[in-house]
Amino acid sequence: MPRSSADEIVLSYNDAVLRKSDLGILNGAYYLNDRIIEFYFSYLSSLHPSEHILLVPPSIAFWIMNCPDISSLTDFLQPLNLPSKKLIIFPVNNNDDVAVAEGGSHWSLLAFEKTANVFVHHDSYGGINKNHAKRLYKTIVPYTNVPGTRYIECDCSPQQVTGYDCGLYVLAIAKEICGWFDSDLPKNEDSWFARVVMRVKPEVVSGFRVEILELITSLRGTN
Repeated sequence: MPRSSADEIVLSYNDAVLRKSDLGILNGAYYLNDRIIEFYFSYLSSLHPSEHILLVPPSIAFWIMNCPDISSLTDFLQPLNLPSKKLIIFPVNNNDDVAVAEGGSHWSLLAFEKTANVFVHHDSYGGINKNHAKRLYKTIVPYTNVPGTRYIECDCSPQQVTGYDCGLYVLAIAKEICGWFDSDLPKNEDSWFARVVMRVKPEVVSGFRVEILELITSLRGTN
């Protein structure tokens, strides 16, 4: 059976693949899917090439949080080499059903920073994903091999003004955290939070769809 035009691949970037339907999501007022978030995380990894930074794809973050056999995670996580990372960023989705691909209705972000020894949850919609983020934190923290790690719900996280931009906030916040990590700013949550609050404004996020579309266009031109 022939593929529909919506399934047409428009860009392969590292391990991420974008299809024509993904461009439609970015062109409208729609909830971001896994592929777009994976692509932008992959782009940030290229923009900040460091063995100490890890941006975890949505599918891997989802499986860590929902894996029915926790004992199997040791082998699953070994290639990620988590103890060597100083900054790890996870997308958090509130889908609880491992049988449903790309389910859920909200994205948020969980970040681990090793110097401050802290996991921080950024939620752009009043913390509705906090239980999912806490579950991910409790699952992953033993594999970082860092004792005494703290968990923080960031109460100053920028808040979305629409019902569909949560994924854009995840990408915008991830961008600023990576920029903060590569800067000369002190490595503590205060300077991190200040940068996110200052730079991730609704008017910035509202233009982020166009920015990502322009990025895709430029990368297609170099392929």
